[in-house]
Amino acid sequence: MAGDSKTEKATPKKRQDERKKGHVFLSKDAVAVATLFGSALVLRLMFVVVVATIYGVFYFAFECVSMAPFAETDNYYIKGLFFQLLTALAKCAGPMLMITVFVTIVATFAQTKMLVSSELLKPKFNRISPLQGFKRLFSLRSVVEAVKGILKICVLLYLIYSCLMGILHESATFLYMDINDACRHFFNEIFFMILKVGVAFLVLAALDYLYQWWDYEREMKMSKQEVKDEYKQIEGDPQVKGKIKEMQRRMAQSRMMQQVPQSDVVIRNPNHFAVALRYKLGQDNAPIVLAKGMDELALRIVRVAEEHSVTVIENVPVARALYAQAELNHEIPPELYSAVAEVMVYIYKLDGRAAEI
Repeated sequence: MAGDSKTEKATPKKRQDERKKGHVFLSKDAVAVATLFGSALVLRLMFVVVVATIYGVFYFAFECVSMAPFAETDNYYIKGLFFQLLTALAKCAGPMLMITVFVTIVATFAQTKMLVSSELLKPKFNRISPLQGFKRLFSLRSVVEAVKGILKICVLLYLIYSCLMGILHESATFLYMDINDACRHFFNEIFFMILKVGVAFLVLAALDYLYQWWDYEREMKMSKQEVKDEYKQIEGDPQVKGKIKEMQRRMAQSRMMQQVPQSDVVIRNPNHFAVALRYKLGQDNAPIVLAKGMDELALRIVRVAEEHSVTVIENVPVARALYAQAELNHEIPPELYSAVAEVMVYIYKLDGRAAEI
């Protein structure tokens, strides 16, 4: 259906909900390239340590070979060689492993904005569904991933082949070189090979980053109906909200009508406006608006006032001004003091209390 087509951008709530589920934008190729460059940098910085460590292992191994005829020393040299190998592994591979893990975590958290979610660890039985697996197998993402994988393998094989062929042509010269110089030359070649691979993969990672962003935004899109349903969920159904407002309005009117009998006067504009005022000497600084209404509500105010013997005065300009400017349960505006005072004096004269004003 046309209403089900996802043409709308994801709302902030949709993004937040998907983030809680662990569904965030992430380019694995960008993480891999960052890790590759980090490893190459460590390898470059640790060149001297790696060469010295390897030199020590070979030196000890040759010493073991030279002492082989003496059987009583076999266990000593075997244990020593094993310890040398473990030490060399810790010195050479340990820092590189730690930096690789660190760079991987940083590159991942930089894209996911420090997201840690356990939702992806929960078992989902739809993942083992043959139908869902068939759909994923022939989806656009699967095709792109396959093409990307083939392209990376081809680039990697070509660069490794070209670099190794260059090293192979120079390998004969290693026989006439000092072991330190030979190792240094070999590590330089390996380092430049890693840099070439890293630069090539950096281009591929940039393309993958753009594709992953486009695919993520495409998956996050919503249909117009989904946007409407989400709005109803957040703001509430407009019909329900309308009924609630109507009930609140009726309750407010009911409370207002209960205050009409406490008023001293109701000023009306024959049938359109009515405002009930209270003024108690020593308690109120100015007349208080206890009730006000228009049309039908105004007639109800007048009717309740008459039922409770509250004086009703007809004054068109004052009634209009009070309705427009005065707020319910508040004092009247200062600019209406004079006009309302005349009305109150008139009421008090009728009651014989004019001297109190």
